[in-house]
Amino acid sequence: MLDPRLLRAFVTIADTGSFTLAADRLHMTQSTISQQLARLEDAVGRELIDRAARPVRPTASGERLIGHARRILLLQGEAELLLADTAGTASIRIGLPDDIATGSMTSAFAEFAKRHREVRLDVTAGLSLDLTKRYRGGEFDIVVVKEATPSADHRAAFPEAIAWFEGADASPAWPEPLPLVTFPPGGLYRDAMFERIDRERLRWYVAFTSSSLSSVLSAVEAGLGLSLLPVGTTTDRRVRQSTAFGAEPSMVVSLYSWEAGGIVAELARDMAAVLRQRFAAP
Repeated sequence: MLDPRLLRAFVTIADTGSFTLAADRLHMTQSTISQQLARLEDAVGRELIDRAARPVRPTASGERLIGHARRILLLQGEAELLLADTAGTASIRIGLPDDIATGSMTSAFAEFAKRHREVRLDVTAGLSLDLTKRYRGGEFDIVVVKEATPSADHRAAFPEAIAWFEGADASPAWPEPLPLVTFPPGGLYRDAMFERIDRERLRWYVAFTSSSLSSVLSAVEAGLGLSLLPVGTTTDRRVRQSTAFGAEPSMVVSLYSWEAGGIVAELARDMAAVLRQRFAAP
């Protein structure tokens, strides 16, 4: 492996045509730069500079090497600049439900990233029960989840109104068994739906399932069935609240963070502010 310091001495001698000028440019003595060239020549087994010429110039072997030497030095410089820039070298891992990743939340992420270029935000969207399990397992630094009641270590919690919805053009009377539009197993709303219908002693079946909130809403709009959904996600969608069931108790949107200080806590506060604004009582 060729030492970049020796290559730099060789290239500088070739560029200046002088050991003296090359030494001045590299801020070293003439004897030092001569030694570095000699070490490089020993390493490659060839004379690289014609010392008898005036000005000195590369030998045939030196001319073959010099282009590669310049590229090696260029790549070394680029690597040093890359490593000197700390942008994106620290990771904050975030988990949140799909419908929480709103434009307001991503704007908060963007503002945080401007203040902390060294941080990379690794965001995972998923179902609350799975996100909670992964947070407790140490996979996330910050998590936002939906749950019936918040745990004692939550950093912030906000009530979220939920209700039964059907397509705007759906028939007012649904036949039994009731068709349901749900999230996959493990989804919080899915479990709440099944519990409520079982209490009403009604027959039902799953007509459509998707892990995407947008797909669930589209299926309800299309009349595929009933679904229990956050009220705030139905704005501008062709759905209406169903009269098949009465009111449902609110869910809670909870934010958890392992750290109480530092930049992770700063980001958690920014996220809590977005949630506070979204779920503020009218």
